[in-house]
Amino acid sequence: MSTKSQVLTLLMKQAPAFISGEEMAQQLSLSRTAIWKAINELKKEGHIISSSRNKGYCYDKSDVLSAEGIRLALGSATPNLAITVLNSSESTMKDAKLAAINGEPDNTLIVADIQEAPKGRFGRPFFSKAGSGIYMSMLLRPNQNFEEMAQYTVIMAVAIARAMDNLTPVQTKIKWVNDIYINGKKVCGILSEAMSDVESGQISNVIIGMGINFSLKQNEFPKELREKATSLFPEDEPIITRNELIGEIWNQFYAILNQLPEQSFLEEYRQKSFVLGKTVSFTQSGIDYKGIATAINDHGELVVQLQDKKEKVLSSGEISLNSINPTL
Repeated sequence: MSTKSQVLTLLMKQAPAFISGEEMAQQLSLSRTAIWKAINELKKEGHIISSSRNKGYCYDKSDVLSAEGIRLALGSATPNLAITVLNSSESTMKDAKLAAINGEPDNTLIVADIQEAPKGRFGRPFFSKAGSGIYMSMLLRPNQNFEEMAQYTVIMAVAIARAMDNLTPVQTKIKWVNDIYINGKKVCGILSEAMSDVESGQISNVIIGMGINFSLKQNEFPKELREKATSLFPEDEPIITRNELIGEIWNQFYAILNQLPEQSFLEEYRQKSFVLGKTVSFTQSGIDYKGIATAINDHGELVVQLQDKKEKVLSSGEISLNSINPTL
């Protein structure tokens, strides 16, 4: 761990209390000069650190993404994550794929302050702004047969919804299969991709990516998105940091994984759905369909009763919901 990382971790643990430079130097076995240099570097990165001649240094809550801040927000039941935080990324999904190819370990998390070319499902672009969002991807190495694969997109949606509900006053809803909504507007999109081993026939890697609008103000969205998208804090100042939300998301995600094969998360997913009971339109194999979303089955698939009373079972990757209307 670098000197700067050690100093930041100690300051965050000590907050909101002050700690003297001498005590920091003793605890970390560093010189006072090294402490001073590290604190100046952290300030340049945007961390807010108060100083007092008599008391020393105090870390004020700063919404600067950091591996140290994320680790402090992780619970004891969450595995040790290999965390990389980037100032910018073309795509954290691409970064995670490269990490898989380079042999990076299970539970490798890549977080970026901004994505330069963010993509959602079916390659759709979405809006990204520095300092206002969370863009991250996780590399998992499950080494499972396809039939044994956990429903990662569904699990991730429940984990994000739980984390947002736990840490903020919002009430989230889930649009099947991979979007989180607040007050009828999209706040988060999730994308999962699997990589298989041709020889073994097993899924060797799973990459789960997401983009979360955190503190983007409503008038900062492009005009064409203002009626469709929102952020967790579209008007007021955030009451939590992005690091805290990231940590809680992964706490909830691994809590669900640790309970498998128990599938109580599916009932949460159903209760959070605002698609069930609504009229939905979708395209499958080039044919347009319309019907009532009646159920989400135990595989996370959406069951739709068509106008001729026949049923269609929709799995992720096959369809795109293009309209949702109240049942007539």
